[in-house]
Amino acid sequence: MVGENIKRLRGQRGMTQDGLAERLNVTRQAVSNWERGRTEPDIDTLGALARELEVPVEELIYGEVEKPKSKVIKITSGTAEKGGFLGSALAVVISYVHWHSIGWAILHGLMGWVYVLYYAIKYI
Repeated sequence: MVGENIKRLRGQRGMTQDGLAERLNVTRQAVSNWERGRTEPDIDTLGALARELEVPVEELIYGEVEKPKSKVIKITSGTAEKGGFLGSALAVVISYVHWHSIGWAILHGLMGWVYVLYYAIKYI
């Protein structure tokens, strides 16, 4: 497996076995033996190979490492704002009607926005 990865990565970079061997200060036969699976490079050589081929050591050992996909979410303009405004306005009206206090109404309106922000951060 390691040998196949070395061969693939070397080929992708247009390097010959001689060229890679020269850069690593090993013989061409050593590179050939790695690629054919007869021997494997030692740990220090693996690090040098990774640097020379510009890949992580894990990719030399395990093959192509799948990169995590970034999550892209498209939100239509104004959706969260409209919902947050409506929820906060409703909280203000209900609070004022129930407690007859503008202080409680403002507090509940602000709490509505806290919920909007919490869910926006958590799920978006």
